[in-house]
Amino acid sequence: MSVFTGWRASLRIARRDAMRAKGRSALVVAMIAIPVLGVTALDVTYRSVTPSTAEQLTGAMGSADALFSDQRMGPIEQMPDGAVYQLADESAPWDDTGPSIDVRTTFPKGSRAISIQSVPASITTGYGIANTDIYEFRTSDKLARGKIDLVRGAYPHGKGEVVATEPFLKSTGLHVGSTTTVRNSGQKYRITGVVELPDNLKAKALYADPGAVIAPWKARAAHDKKVLPPNTGSKEWLVKGPEGAGVTWPQVMEANKSGVLVKSRQVVLDPPPDSEVPLARKNPDTYSAPGSSGELSAALVTVISMAVLEIVLLAGPAFAVGARRSRRQLGLLGTCGGDRRHVRAVVLGGGLVLGGIGAVAGVAAGLGLTAAFRPVIEEWSGQRFGSLSLRPTELLVIAAIGLITGLLAAFAPAIVASRQSVLESLTGRRGVRRSSRVLPVVGVCVLAIGCAVAVYGGTSGDRVLVAGGSVVAELGLLACIPVIVGFLGRLGRRLPLSPRMALRDAARNRGRTAPAVAAVMAAVAGSMAIATYMASAMAEADYDYTPILTKGTVLIMSSDTKAVERLPLARAAVERNMAVTGEHADYGRAWAGSDCIVYSSEENGCGTLEMIKPTGKGRSCPLKGKGAKELAARLSSDEHKKLRLTPACLDEYMNFTSFGTDTNKIIVADSAMLSTYVKLDDPAAAKALAAGTPVLLNPAYAKNGEVTLKAFHKYNDRDKKNRKLHPGKARTTTDRLKVYVAPTKYATTPGIRMILPQRTAERLGLHTQPSGSVYAVSHPPTEAEDQRVSSAIEQAGGGLWVKSAYGSGARDNTLLLILTLFAGVVTLGAAAITTGLAKADAEADLNTLSAVGAPPRVRRSLSGFQCVVVALTGVVLGTLAGLVPAVALRLVDLRDALQQMRHEPMQSAYTPIVLPWTTIGLLVVCIPLLAGVLAAAFTRSRLAPARRAG
Repeated sequence: MSVFTGWRASLRIARRDAMRAKGRSALVVAMIAIPVLGVTALDVTYRSVTPSTAEQLTGAMGSADALFSDQRMGPIEQMPDGAVYQLADESAPWDDTGPSIDVRTTFPKGSRAISIQSVPASITTGYGIANTDIYEFRTSDKLARGKIDLVRGAYPHGKGEVVATEPFLKSTGLHVGSTTTVRNSGQKYRITGVVELPDNLKAKALYADPGAVIAPWKARAAHDKKVLPPNTGSKEWLVKGPEGAGVTWPQVMEANKSGVLVKSRQVVLDPPPDSEVPLARKNPDTYSAPGSSGELSAALVTVISMAVLEIVLLAGPAFAVGARRSRRQLGLLGTCGGDRRHVRAVVLGGGLVLGGIGAVAGVAAGLGLTAAFRPVIEEWSGQRFGSLSLRPTELLVIAAIGLITGLLAAFAPAIVASRQSVLESLTGRRGVRRSSRVLPVVGVCVLAIGCAVAVYGGTSGDRVLVAGGSVVAELGLLACIPVIVGFLGRLGRRLPLSPRMALRDAARNRGRTAPAVAAVMAAVAGSMAIATYMASAMAEADYDYTPILTKGTVLIMSSDTKAVERLPLARAAVERNMAVTGEHADYGRAWAGSDCIVYSSEENGCGTLEMIKPTGKGRSCPLKGKGAKELAARLSSDEHKKLRLTPACLDEYMNFTSFGTDTNKIIVADSAMLSTYVKLDDPAAAKALAAGTPVLLNPAYAKNGEVTLKAFHKYNDRDKKNRKLHPGKARTTTDRLKVYVAPTKYATTPGIRMILPQRTAERLGLHTQPSGSVYAVSHPPTEAEDQRVSSAIEQAGGGLWVKSAYGSGARDNTLLLILTLFAGVVTLGAAAITTGLAKADAEADLNTLSAVGAPPRVRRSLSGFQCVVVALTGVVLGTLAGLVPAVALRLVDLRDALQQMRHEPMQSAYTPIVLPWTTIGLLVVCIPLLAGVLAAAFTRSRLAPARRAG
């Protein structure tokens, strides 16, 4: 019999066996198909969402041949892709104030072009008033296709029509058919359609035909001096060259002589040699082809390796139980003259059959799901697919990996099955096999070595060592799982019947339990590593964020004296439209001499007010000035963080003047400011303000309970009112004031260093003026609330605006959610497979339970606890394993942060390690419980005892 004949028979037997055991076969196929599905979907999505050079050009210039723009810097030289350019004469001065040229004179003869020009404008919305960018761009022209496309409605035609993007409409409450007014020009426009930018689906903008917005605005500004002229952007041109000719490299260089930058589709796709590029000859290293990403390749190999490992760990026990259930059939094969290699071939044939089915099904399902969820993926990524990019070679490789994985999963069971004697196979005896005592010792050693390598890689900044050490540590932990599972069996001695049986069954059948626990561990470890790293990075971003206002507050500010009179109307608008909690706190500015906001155009044309910071320890920041770098070189991250948060150093980076004050950050207010904004609930502080004593929030400025104010009373000749009251020469005064020093933690209050009572400011000869109000709010204002308030303020006369404390930015927890779901699905799948295999493998034990009168619920509860054992053990071990790469990578970040801090001592080196407790809670508590409940719910309570065969 030839080799192929033997394999043909083996495959036929394997196919029939798979058809007989449909449930087990479906589980194996699912475990192979799901990772293949995921890798296929990721591959197709990545290839589709990553635009090719041609697709990038279409997004930039539509269907035109080139994009022309005047750089207003004289003759230039550029690279073929237009990304790098410079003055042709490097010694010539850069003057971008000169008149712009007529770019149309540089177009190739016989060309056709359309222009693009933007202008920021204030418009009316469905809620009130908002600011947006308006583009004058003939969107209906064929040259615009690919750069901007119509979604619904119609393109604008004429000077009273515009189109809008979907995000703009959602944020403003407008729709197709609505009318909006450009407040700067007073012109009204009807929205005729919705457009999208395929390479930027999240853009918020309006589009009008050329001449529809900017020209009327300029005309009104020319006749009404109160209207500011439009602040237009530079004009760009989409150019279609002569038919079939495009825009060539010589034509690009000719346009460069006039100072025009050109991005030509023809030149970018087929660039000239460097010898024909003047800038490349001058700077050979400036223009080079991008290299491949070694880190991406390493990451891809790691992901594929971990996927293969999980499939083998999950599908391997299924093949092992399948071979055990078919041991009589395999024994009969031996009695008919088959030897060990034929037995191996039958079991491996099962891996080949099921692996092939799983690979094909996974690839097909991956393609189908990607196509079905394409709109969702495009919205999430913020850009349209150029096309659904399918690369047959990559898909074949993915399918081949699935097929090979099926063979690998069946390899160990095939070896075990072939070693059984014919007599054992026919009688059904399993024999006794002792667990290896060497493997756990080796596992512990490998685990220790892997952790050490990962930590060393983290401290040395070598990410390759981190990845390698993490994988080695996980493999070491995998080797320890059989011992851990065996130890669990000893914990069930005092437990009730069902959990005791579940633990003992897991311990007795380690060959089935350990791989499933390992698969759960591998899935959870990867998810936990990424989740921990992301949580730590977000905590670092929160720390590095410097707020401009106290969290949970909004600020009304006035721009001039006349606007102050409209503060009551602005307060009413905020109270009516925002989630205000409590009363408002009013504040004002204090200054010496003439007001610098009014008279700052002249040198020394106004007065100054300064709070003198004492010198010495605790008052001068040691991270600034002489000796700072030497000190930074000796500090650890925690020591640097502690020093950076001292009041002496806070002012070095928390320098926002949020209240419109000078850099002294002194405001005039009463005790309401303490409770509403500062969040200082101290009767002593309120009493001090009432008594005329200032409240100092940064103790670094106090010495012996006093602060020093230095005022330069300089009055401008144009400030006639104050000049008449103070006719003498400019004078300088220095005053020492007793202050109430707030606790150190209030030094971080954004925008305020000291609160000065009104009567104290008057006693010091300072000028004051009400400037605005502060409110506490229950949530940051929405776009609709902002627009409503802005509209109300403008209707009242304008001159005021509202600031909000939005925090460090909106969190996108989508990836964390996906990781948690992925780990949860794998955990449920592994627990379900193990439970199903346990039921199939322990059929005789379950029949015995029924025969001796065990209650029906015992079978359900036993299945549930078997699921819980696998899920909980795998999740806990996976959580611990995932911490190794996460901590090591954070050590790499810490090393980089310390290097930057020692170069710039005020740079933060804080690199926290934060555990994602929500994710851990879901995985450790919810997922095992869910697995147990589902297993118990889908298990039949009663089972008819099977008759003994023979």
